[in-house]
Amino acid sequence: MGLLQQLAGLFTPKGDHTMDVATKTFPVTKTDEEWRRILTPEQYQVLRGHGTERPGSCALNHEKRAGTFSCAGCGQELFVSHKKFESGTGWPSFDQPLPGSVEETVDRSWGMVRTEVHCANCGGHLGHVFPDGPPPTGLRYCINGVALNFRPA
Repeated sequence: MGLLQQLAGLFTPKGDHTMDVATKTFPVTKTDEEWRRILTPEQYQVLRGHGTERPGSCALNHEKRAGTFSCAGCGQELFVSHKKFESGTGWPSFDQPLPGSVEETVDRSWGMVRTEVHCANCGGHLGHVFPDGPPPTGLRYCINGVALNFRPA
């Protein structure tokens, strides 16, 4: 195994996702082959493989214009720009998703328990939510930028 493959493996979780989104039926469903055709390799690794992009590697982390962030897999609108904030983590962070746009599951990978966030429309893995965000929600939706598209207002 090459060094790049070893490093890529560091950012692909191994472990239990309590409710495996692969067993749930979503409004948008595709075969693995179809997902591989429409997504870049990086998008596929994150959205379908529960991977994580390197912190600071996505331009959307620095996006400041008014607009809407949507799922790179299916196009569902997920977050509006005025809910985005700088968390210092290296990933786009939001304090609240659009109503009904995301679902959450328990993620026990990497030897810890976290709350995974996935697209309610296609099941794509987006990131995780943590209880250390700003008021009024106190939540930080830490989202992989490669899992998002941005449409300016």
